[in-house]
Amino acid sequence: MAKKSLIQREHKRKKLEEKYRLIRQSLKKKSKDSSLSQREIREIQRKLQSLPRNSAPTRLHRRCLVTGRPRANYRDFGLSGHILRQMVHACRVQQNKVCKDNNLVSIFT
Repeated sequence: MAKKSLIQREHKRKKLEEKYRLIRQSLKKKSKDSSLSQREIREIQRKLQSLPRNSAPTRLHRRCLVTGRPRANYRDFGLSGHILRQMVHACRVQQNKVCKDNNLVSIFT
């Protein structure tokens, strides 16, 4: 089980990312405009850098919904590998297969 403080920190990062998402996207879009001068581009980059670090989407981690574990997560289920395996063995998840693009792929071989 992950520490509660780490889970809360991740929740705080997610809120900040949602809050600043539109501002960050608009500034990035403006900075890629080729008609702007170098001075204007630098000013936009300064504005981007003045945003909080934790508002960047790259600082987010996927965590297991049950344990909060930050590694070995399956995106489709939102669970870590060992929790997913326990649920499969307890028949809480349909079989041990995932359907992706009409192909059945085995999770555990």
